Amino acid sequence: MIELLAAGGWVMPLIVLCSVLALAISIERWIALNQTRIAPPHLLASVWKQLKAGELDAQRMKQLRQGSPLGAILAAGLANRRQGREVMKESIQEAASHVVHDLEKYLNTLGTVAAVAPLLGLLGTVVGMIRVFTEITVQGTGNANALAGGISEALITTATGLAVAIPALVMHRYFTGKIDTIVVGLEQETIKLVDALHSGKQKTEYDV
Repeated sequence: MIELLAAGGWVMPLIVLCSVLALAISIERWIALNQTRIAPPHLLASVWKQLKAGELDAQRMKQLRQGSPLGAILAAGLANRRQGREVMKESIQEAASHVVHDLEKYLNTLGTVAAVAPLLGLLGTVVGMIRVFTEITVQGTGNANALAGGISEALITTATGLAVAIPALVMHRYFTGKIDTIVVGLEQETIKLVDALHSGKQKTEYDV
């Protein structure tokens, strides 16, 4: 491994740094984007029962807000439930924008790694090829083994850059799709709350 790093020249440590960064972000986002943690099952039903029973006091609202991203969105809407449907929806949208921003944390960095890693690899290859042609100018083409070895070393950085960029791009697309799915689920839950409070119906699917 050390010989491989040395063969790639000064660009290789940068590519390795990109790989470490991509791996760290992927692990962190994998843990953070746990759908059960973001939108706990039956949370809306539990909140609705507490609301109908008059048990949703300030302490429980605080617990709801701090408990999960979905809870924070619901708490924002419930805090403005007496201000009318539009005001409630605006407060929910504002809270949701903060939640989505947190869900997308580090994804721009991961996308940048996916874009930069192959370029660093190409840069290393170009620098290596320049070195090879400089040797040709100085020594001629008599030593074919030396030239082949130099070209092989020059191509190492491109291969390494692609090996880092491809998984990083795959994970970036995966997390982007997962966030879209989560956001749709959050929207559905909040719409249910708004409709339940402002539909004018006496009973909802959460009433028992």
